Amino acid sequence: MTYPPPGGTPDPYQPQQPYGQQPGYDPASPYSQDPYAAPASGAPSSGQPYGQQPPYGAPSSGQPYGQQQYGQQQPGYGQPYAQQPYTPQAPTNTMAILALVFAFVFAPAAIVMGHVAKKQIRQTGESGEGLATAGLWLGYIFTSIYVLLCAFYIVVAIFAIGSSGSSTY
Repeated sequence: MTYPPPGGTPDPYQPQQPYGQQPGYDPASPYSQDPYAAPASGAPSSGQPYGQQPPYGAPSSGQPYGQQQYGQQQPGYGQPYAQQPYTPQAPTNTMAILALVFAFVFAPAAIVMGHVAKKQIRQTGESGEGLATAGLWLGYIFTSIYVLLCAFYIVVAIFAIGSSGSSTY
């Protein structure tokens, strides 16, 4: 079995060295050389050995990747991330949720619950006004459909009884 020559493509199944740690480099030893140290010639350095670019996403400064100060702006990026304070959201009114659910189950109950929910929301400042309004609208629409269907069945029943009866003139 042959192995690839050193310096060839790295084996993806072998563990990789973390950024900034090279095999054979011991920072405590006076004889080992830091591959990321500035050259002695006084030439500007990007912190990488000659001819190599820093890895994708690494800063262009001499700091190793991942060791930036919090809030420090990196060159080429937008404003530093500012964490927003947590603002708790008002709870959703339970009657508003029930108004929307009952619009599909028993529409007249949705109308009552929607009105109660709107009153509670005005008093307590809870969220859910849109749910209550949707429950009211659907409750009114479905109730009117039920009333029209009942009226239609009553009219049909009256005509069916009236036409089937025998007249004795």
